[in-house]
This record gives sequence, structure tokens and C-alpha cells, in this order.
Amino acid sequence: MPNLRSIALAAGLLVSAAASAQSPAAPTTPPEQWTIIHCGSLLAIPGRPPLANASVIVKDQRINAVREGFVNPDQSPAPPGATVNVIDLKNRFVLPGLIDCHVHLTHQTSPDARLQTVTMSDADAALNAVVYSRKTLDAGFTSVRDLGASGDTIFAVRDAINDGRIPGPRICAAGKAISPTGGHGDKTNSFRPDVFDLPGPIQGIADGPDACRQAVRNQVKRGADCIKLTATGGVLSNIGAGLEQQFFDDELAAIIDTGHLLKKKVAAHAHGVNGINAALRAGVDSIEHGTYLDDESIRLFKEKGAYYVPTITAGKSVEEYARTPGYYIPQVMKKAQTVGPLIQEAFARAYKAGVKIAFGTDAGVFPHGDNWRELLYMADAGMKPDEIIKSATVNAADLLDWSNDVGSIEPGKYADLIAVTGDPLRDIAVLKNIDVVIKSGEIAKDARR
Repeated sequence: MPNLRSIALAAGLLVSAAASAQSPAAPTTPPEQWTIIHCGSLLAIPGRPPLANASVIVKDQRINAVREGFVNPDQSPAPPGATVNVIDLKNRFVLPGLIDCHVHLTHQTSPDARLQTVTMSDADAALNAVVYSRKTLDAGFTSVRDLGASGDTIFAVRDAINDGRIPGPRICAAGKAISPTGGHGDKTNSFRPDVFDLPGPIQGIADGPDACRQAVRNQVKRGADCIKLTATGGVLSNIGAGLEQQFFDDELAAIIDTGHLLKKKVAAHAHGVNGINAALRAGVDSIEHGTYLDDESIRLFKEKGAYYVPTITAGKSVEEYARTPGYYIPQVMKKAQTVGPLIQEAFARAYKAGVKIAFGTDAGVFPHGDNWRELLYMADAGMKPDEIIKSATVNAADLLDWSNDVGSIEPGKYADLIAVTGDPLRDIAVLKNIDVVIKSGEIAKDARR
């Protein structure tokens, strides 16, 4: 018979074996993900000469290094056991992903836009934004600033993109624009008073400095990355109040100072010269549209260091749509016919005077995905291709306060790149057709043949 010691030892071994079988296996660390992008021509930093035959080395989502020549996987800094992928763009011109500083992803122009105001829900707007975000990304715009959206939809779409649940550009979101009662951002204009509840600061409609401060704080509370205000009337607002200043100076100061207090940059929609200059004197970070800017505007732009975001495509588009009977109501049609021919001239004047330019289109006023049209209008007004590209990369990133993450192809920044056939430094129209879009080191679009 076995002795008691042998029985106890056997029992102990059985218990130990059972415990080992039930213990979860130690987690295994997934291999590091590296990507090497071989570039025939590489405009790593717009404003500097491009590199020939260069490699961009990516670890996870960010750029690890930029090297001359075509680096092989065994020459990369990836450690043993890492997964190393190679993207061959040796016959393409590669540059940073473009940035559009003025879009509206939750909607798009339509002759029944007024009807949609009372028929579309926030759910409809969110689904639209998913579609328009994809179109924007496919057009080569890997980052955008959304300057006015329905409800909380833009915040939800922004977060879903950041989480990798849906494709789209990085979004710097303003949420609702801050507007005075009856101003450009008041969606209740020209509707019966029983159709909408009277909007207030929670909805972005504010009169007087205190309400203006509350409106800004509410947008930041909801998740805004930046603040948008409507300093003047607008072309598409359903009211015949003109295009001049609509906020008083103390209201403008309240909005801008509160935004800056909360570490948010502030953009001002402004057509009329009095509104442009008042917003600039109050310290706004960018003027959108700027149709009637004058010599004093240019002086203030340069003195304050503010950016001009021209949105020429929006002006050209509304002028075109105004030729279609019934596309706009009469008061909108008249403003569209007036502003359209002027906005490109305003841009040319500001550019020649040395005002800082950040690329922006007002996409949504025209179809999303056609953002490239702005590039051609800027060229038509005399801007050189290298300066246009810089406005849509380095300058735009600076305006958004995103220079540490995007705007150039440098170590530490997100691997956001686009590739084209041809040289956009010679012909900016090359950027109309984007062959490859890479966002965070992964191919988001590949249209190579």
C-alpha cells in the first residue's frame, strides 16, 4: 500500500496541475506595426524644396523618420519581430494631407434647403456627415475645421472618426455658430414663430455681452474645439438685413475674450468691412470670407497676426446657383449675385498685401469632395502653387493649433499623406485627382491603376 506521504504528494501535484490548467495564459504583446513609404518625390515640409527618392518610416500612427533613398525593411529601425509593411509610391509625388479650415459636414447645398430645415432630424444630419466625411477624405483632405453644424452631430462624428469606427478626416469642431437674434446663424429667420421655439444662448443665439459669454461657454461645455461667430450678415441667411456688422463691439469682445479664456481659437464669418474690422480689432483669430475688406482690414490683419480664410469657391458657387430660378428665395438670390463676383478679388488683394492665408472652402455651400476647386481659384488670383499648398498644410495647421500633429511630414506627427501623379508645384490642378490617401499610416484610398 502506498504510504501517506506518497498520497499527499500525489494529491498536491493534482491540485497544482488543475490550478495551472485553470489559470489564464499570460497575455502576449502584439508585434509592433511599422510601415515604410517609398516616395518618388516627397514634399515633406511645404515651403521647402521636395526630396527625390525618399522614405517615410511610420511606427503605429506617427512618423518615426524621413530618410533619403528607399529604405528596406531590414534597414529600418523596427525591432526584431516587428511587422513591417512597405507602400510603394516610387512613381508618385507625395505631400502632407491637405487641411480645409472651413467646412460644414452635416449638410450640403440644395434648392430645398429651407424645407430641410424643418424636415431633417439630427439623425439625418449625422448620417449625411458620415457620407460627406468620406468624400472629403477621398479628396485628399485628412483634416478639416467644421464651422457650424446641427445639434451635437459633429461632435459624435468627430469622435467616431477618432475612434476608428468610421472613415473621415480629423475634425476641429466649432459646434453651433454664435449669432445675434436674426443674425446669420439664427435658423429661425423668416419662419412662422410657432415653427421653432425661441432660440437662446444654449442654441448659440445671444444678445448682449453676458449672453454671448454664456453661448461660448455652452459650446465648449458640449465639446467644441474652436468657436465660430457671425460678425456680419450672410449670403444664405433667410433675411434681408444685408451683409454688414450685426454684433456690437462689446458683444464681439465678449465672445472672443471668452473663447480665448477657455483656450479656444475664434473664427469670424464676416463679409461687410465694418464687421471685418470690428472683429479684427477685438482680436479674432481668423476672418472667413472677407468680401469687402479694405486697406484698414489689411493693416489690422497684419497688426493682429490674424489669418484670412477666403472661401472663394463658396462665392463662385452661390453666384452660379443664383442663376437657377427658384434655387434661392429673393433676398438670398440678391446677396449671392452681389458677393460672388467680389470674393476672389478680395482674396487677391489680401494675398498681394502679405496677409496670412489659411486654406478654406465653405464646403457644404457646394458639394463636398469638390474642395479642390479652391486651389484653382487661388491660382487664378495669382497665388503660386507652393504658397497654395503651404496655405493648405503648414498655415492651416497653425490656425487650428495642430502644428505638432499635422501639416508636414516630420517625425512625431501623424502619418497623413497624399500621393498624386504629376508635380503640383508646377501645376496645382494635379491635386484635383488624388491617387492615394494615407491617414495615420494606413491607406484610406488607393485609386492607382
